[in-house]
Amino acid sequence: MQRVSTELHAALSSRDDVEYSSLVLRSSWQWTHVKTGPFLLRALFEIRRVVQRGEVDVVLFSSMVTASLAALLKPLLERNGVYAAAIVHGRDVTMDLAPYQTLVPHIFDALDAVLPVSRATGDACIARGLHSDKVYVIPNGVSVGRFGTTPSKKDVRAELLHRFGNGRPVPDRGLLLCSVGRQVKRKGFAWFIENVLPLLPEDVHYWLAGDGPEADEIAAAARAGNARDRVKLLGRVSEEDLQLLYRGADLFVMPNIPVPGDMEGFGVVMLEAGVCGLPTIASSLEGITDVIEEGENGHLVSSGNAWEFSEAVMRYYHEHDALEAARSRAARYVERHFSWHAVAQKYVDIMESVIEPAFMPEAVPA
Repeated sequence: MQRVSTELHAALSSRDDVEYSSLVLRSSWQWTHVKTGPFLLRALFEIRRVVQRGEVDVVLFSSMVTASLAALLKPLLERNGVYAAAIVHGRDVTMDLAPYQTLVPHIFDALDAVLPVSRATGDACIARGLHSDKVYVIPNGVSVGRFGTTPSKKDVRAELLHRFGNGRPVPDRGLLLCSVGRQVKRKGFAWFIENVLPLLPEDVHYWLAGDGPEADEIAAAARAGNARDRVKLLGRVSEEDLQLLYRGADLFVMPNIPVPGDMEGFGVVMLEAGVCGLPTIASSLEGITDVIEEGENGHLVSSGNAWEFSEAVMRYYHEHDALEAARSRAARYVERHFSWHAVAQKYVDIMESVIEPAFMPEAVPA
């Protein structure tokens, strides 16, 4: 959510057809919980100030967390004819805490428009009392230039193996699969190692970047299946190493499984992979289905179906021409549909439709 907010902020800031000001919290994960409270308090007073001065037409909140301010500001916003909208990512609406869930309908009531990042997230909002007339689905975006130009795949693979191979390189004719993300149960990483990897040839390897509460379970799954030589846990990686992984791998894997109260609202990592020319094989589940277009930037398979996952991988096993064609299609598709330029335009269009068409909105992300 933090990266989406800052990149949307940059995209809107670059437009000359929108009067735009912002309040952005920049913080590392370990300090976010400390800084959020003071940030919300500062945002509350700043939004009050600009609304009272008549300087805004609409306030755009970047998540349900910051949108909680809308409930406090509702009388002021209504008196001044200012609209309130909020982006909803998934877990920020489904979080399974009773006190939080009692607040969600009140937040929805204070908003004029709710902008879920996927249809599944929109359905989760409606299930919690949001009227469908307030729902406008806008996908997440990706910074097309974030990972630089496309280098030689062979050179990147060599550098990736040199940096992380530890003497156990992926065979030249094999496949390197990768996943990136917080290691929680819904991501299905341990499930993939336990159920899909045994169906694949020995020269298909699986590397994972990220950390989280499921890290020990993932490592245990690799040991139990005698796959430790084929599975590599990279932990948290730098931006440079993340690019190496995206550019040097053959297929991105998103093997999510359903977990009550913890949905996959979208999956920005699939866009990052795609813009680097890395096709995705993913579960046909929740917000993932709004990211992957079959045959364009990857393939969708039934969640929990190990055989379908293995078959999707095997269609590219030793089929290097087909893999290269898939890489090119993925990059083109993601750039065309999910660049921040295209996504920011959707935000502007929606804001114009929410307020009077004659106005060009002035947005204040909080």
